[in-house]
Amino acid sequence: MSRRLAEGFDGAAHPDAAPAVDAVIALGANLGDRRETLAAAATALEHLPLVSAVRMSEPMESVAVTLAGPDPDAPGYLNAVAIVTTRLAPTVLLSYLHAIEDQHGRVRRERWGDRTLDLDLIAYGDVVCDTPTLTLPHPRAAERDFVLAPWLSIDPDASVVGAGRVADLLKRLGDAP
Repeated sequence: MSRRLAEGFDGAAHPDAAPAVDAVIALGANLGDRRETLAAAATALEHLPLVSAVRMSEPMESVAVTLAGPDPDAPGYLNAVAIVTTRLAPTVLLSYLHAIEDQHGRVRRERWGDRTLDLDLIAYGDVVCDTPTLTLPHPRAAERDFVLAPWLSIDPDASVVGAGRVADLLKRLGDAP
């Protein structure tokens, strides 16, 4: 059955639709009113079709990471993590995330450049995939304290498929030189 046929006119899931999954989304912004942008993005997530719940971490400050590494001279980031309960397929959810970024003026000029809003799909349940458009879990999630710390704050039992418990990963990052 197509996704279109599985949804009602109001976007609610038909009983035969896919089961709900918890998806982890990292939010970041280092341009403009960062706090307001993250709040607006969280509201947009709540209003997505086939999303029944959104849990959001408190935002945290982080140093900008560029292709050359951490750059304390670049505008700092405000980061958060949201866990959304959804029936959207991961590729459809990713498309919605890109649309939300676009609504907030996201411009993709350079990889890891400054941005008004960045929404990364970090995990989608226990799904593992590697396609040209989507890699799950996110390939660098286990290396980023600005993803792991806010995620752990809203899900103390969280883990990254294939990498381990978020608490252990975060501790290892703290132990690194």
